[in-house]
Amino acid sequence: MTRTLHLNAFLMNTGHHEASWRLPESDPHAHVDLAHYVRLARTAERGTFDSLFLADGPQLWSNLAQRPAGALEPLTLLTALATATEHIGLIATASTSYNSPYNLARRFASLDIVSGGRAGWNIVTTAGAEAARNFGLDAEPAHAERYARAAEFLDVALKLWDSWEDDAVVADKAAGVWGDDSKIHPPRHRGTYFSVAGALNVPRTPQGYPLLVQAGSSDDGKAFAARYAEAVFTAQRTLGDAQAFYRDLKSRTLRAGRDPEHVKVLPGIVPVLGSTEAEARAAERLLEDHIVYDHGVARLESLLQLPAGTLELDGPLPADLPPESAVEGAKSRYTLVVELARRERLTVRELIGRLGGGRGHLTFAGTPEQVAGQIETWFTEGAADGFNIMPAVLPSGLEAFVDHVVPILRRRGLFREEYGPRRTLRERYGLPRPANQYLTPASV
Repeated sequence: MTRTLHLNAFLMNTGHHEASWRLPESDPHAHVDLAHYVRLARTAERGTFDSLFLADGPQLWSNLAQRPAGALEPLTLLTALATATEHIGLIATASTSYNSPYNLARRFASLDIVSGGRAGWNIVTTAGAEAARNFGLDAEPAHAERYARAAEFLDVALKLWDSWEDDAVVADKAAGVWGDDSKIHPPRHRGTYFSVAGALNVPRTPQGYPLLVQAGSSDDGKAFAARYAEAVFTAQRTLGDAQAFYRDLKSRTLRAGRDPEHVKVLPGIVPVLGSTEAEARAAERLLEDHIVYDHGVARLESLLQLPAGTLELDGPLPADLPPESAVEGAKSRYTLVVELARRERLTVRELIGRLGGGRGHLTFAGTPEQVAGQIETWFTEGAADGFNIMPAVLPSGLEAFVDHVVPILRRRGLFREEYGPRRTLRERYGLPRPANQYLTPASV
């Protein structure tokens, strides 16, 4: 069977470059403008993307001076976008650290029903003391504890999504029987972190349950992905690193007793397009020229868990940074940033410039042919099943990708011309609808 390239549109207010909001074309209020997101969703759907994705966190990101801060709650926004689109998948980020399984399972089930089977959940454990203090904690839970809680959270959610059999609704008007109570299966779960007794108050959804997405690349994150994830968003900057991550995750998935083809690896790419390479480089330099470096220094010190005032803008990172094992925050992102700075011998200023476009994801400035070539190379050489497209500027960057890169991918036989008969997000990702865990094989 011919492999199909998967494309996901990662939408972030005015774009992924931190200075995108300062360009004349950008609307500084776009982050809370429904019409802006409808336009983006319809553009991605015009490009026959598999899905779109919204990041989220239960805290105020950055400081208000740096870039548009605050965001609409993603499940609410995606429910609105479900009514404005027909085909594209709708993936929301939600934390297992600061939610309860019952309410979150209900919200995702509702989105899957409203959208006709297009919901996906990007499962995060949420690093950072800022979020912890918003929920009555003095500090974030330890990294391993966050993943242990996440595993139990997801096990409970799966029980809830399966708590209705598909044919529990009888709807027999003549007999006066609406549903069959024997086909309801309350979880009656009592574990380390959660106690959940009753069945979900939403029927089983078109997909059975949402597409399960994960984005952590630490050892704990990869172990979690191997057990549960069906798509993985990852930050990789070189072909070799991406190939190593791909092999590792697929091997872990096989050892976990799952089909490696049932987890899709989607590295992030920040494309900056121009009709010539020089034009693309000029667009990239324009964005870098709008970076406010004081903001970048503060953000980098926070990521590296350094006291304010530690970093010198035109000097290297300190030589005595702690190893990843000593970090309780975003472990994989910490390692990626430190290794990037060490490998390329970057000053703090240069590192901030590299991170400004995609926070450690691969950035690529070039012509549509060059960007398509980069995508094809990673896809055909065992580094990716597709890509998380992260336009530096929105909406123009997404429109340029759809209008100029997607046609090249189609001509090369890598990407679909139209959506076709597959309706659900799972079907688009080549995944089966999951069987209900409460049914014996003979009764399925």
